[in-house]
Order: sequence, then C-alpha cells, then structure tokens
Amino acid sequence: MSKKLPEVFHNKIEKKIRNNDDIFYSKDNIVNEVKNEKKNNKNIRKIINEIFSSSDYVYKASVKITTKNEVFNKRIIGRNSKYLITMDNKTILIDDIIDIEKEK
Repeated sequence: MSKKLPEVFHNKIEKKIRNNDDIFYSKDNIVNEVKNEKKNNKNIRKIINEIFSSSDYVYKASVKITTKNEVFNKRIIGRNSKYLITMDNKTILIDDIIDIEKEK
C-alpha cells in the first residue's frame, strides 16, 4: 500500500515580493487613528463620569465645554448615553465634545 504521491508543481520565485507592505502600512495607520479617536472619546466620558460621581456634585455642576463648533460655560444637571443635559434644558451631544473642564 505504499503508493507514491505525485509531486506538486510550483514556479520558482526569483524576485522579492512586497505586496503586503502597503496594505499593512495603511491598515496600521487607520487602526491608530481609530484608537486615538476612541481614546479621546473614552477620556471625555471618563471626565464626565468623574464630574457626576464627585463628592461636591449634588444637583448641578458648572463646566466649561469645548465642542467642535464652540466653547461655552454651562451648568449640567444630567446625562444619558448620548447627551449631557444642561440647566437651561438644552442637550449637548457627548460625541461632539472635545474637552470638558469643571469650573471652581
């Protein structure tokens, strides 16, 4: 039962193959950009969580909010998964926030 299997034909490759270099490089850049964006968004959510869980937050907190379009001072009184709710009953999209600082 010892049958000899046929040999597999393959061409000899004489040049250096670099077809994966560009794909890997561009993929790496995209991944880093997405990570940075997620990191910034995660930091904003972390800061918001710290504001709402601080010991001096009872009902409202005065903050300076920097968004993609403007900078303003507001008193925030609540939040949900997507928005901050201000004292004057306006909503601010959390994903648009670039920076948020608690005022003293």
